[in-house]
Amino acid sequence: MRCLIRTMSRVCQEHGIRGWRKRGFWTARVRRAFYEVRTHRQWRDETRVERYLCVCRQVVQKVEDSLTLLQQREIAHAKIAEYVRHARRQIDQVERRLIKKEVIPHGEKVFSIHEEHTRWINKGKADVVAELGVPVCMLEDQYQFILRHHILWEGNDQDMIVSFLTEAKKHYPTLHSCRRGFYTPENRRKLDQLLELSALPRKGRRNEEDLERETADDFVEARRQHPAIESAINNLQQRGTGLVRTHGAEGFARTVGLVMIATNVHRMGLILKTQEERRRLWRQARGRAA
Repeated sequence: MRCLIRTMSRVCQEHGIRGWRKRGFWTARVRRAFYEVRTHRQWRDETRVERYLCVCRQVVQKVEDSLTLLQQREIAHAKIAEYVRHARRQIDQVERRLIKKEVIPHGEKVFSIHEEHTRWINKGKADVVAELGVPVCMLEDQYQFILRHHILWEGNDQDMIVSFLTEAKKHYPTLHSCRRGFYTPENRRKLDQLLELSALPRKGRRNEEDLERETADDFVEARRQHPAIESAINNLQQRGTGLVRTHGAEGFARTVGLVMIATNVHRMGLILKTQEERRRLWRQARGRAA
């Protein structure tokens, strides 16, 4: 509602359309009604919710009236129409959720009106209820170079891991193991056929076969490399994936691709720097020996 009022007022002022002189009044009225709902002890009080939705509907109607005047002057403004669409959807969902006591399906929810591709990510971590963003899956080799990456615009990592590794296997035939939590019985069966070692720990209660498999030396050694995965994730966040500043899904994909390239270049620089440092120490040791 705040974006709708601000944008509509600015556009009407540019084209000489009256009716938005009291922009601050409408913004304060919406904010006041919103906080009456949010700060009240019984925040699901239907009367307060209805009052808030009534104010929102008045603003949307006022915006649509001004939008009609803009259209009569053949002035198109897609952003305002998009804000109106979001506003009507949110009003409908608030009414269904708080007044009609319906459960909103997850697929109908939008977590950002500016970046609609934003997803609700529930990783099950302690003290972290959920995160907002887009999951990215990457494949890293033993030298810490990133070989492939995949952006999960929809679905989860359990659904894409088999196809992801199958394509990677075509380009990197020496790929023989993976170690990350993509476990499902079907994934384990397929990855056992595709790779020499799929170090996917079973979720929940383990039977004797699972215990024997997960206590094998190669499986334990693979699982000990898990901190390296967390280090790689932190490295990507430091390179720019922690806070993507570009807009839109295309900008997000472009930033992720550039971060992967920057990470590989940085890794190559560290290797060259280490090699040069070893050569310098070797020359110093040789000079002292002479």
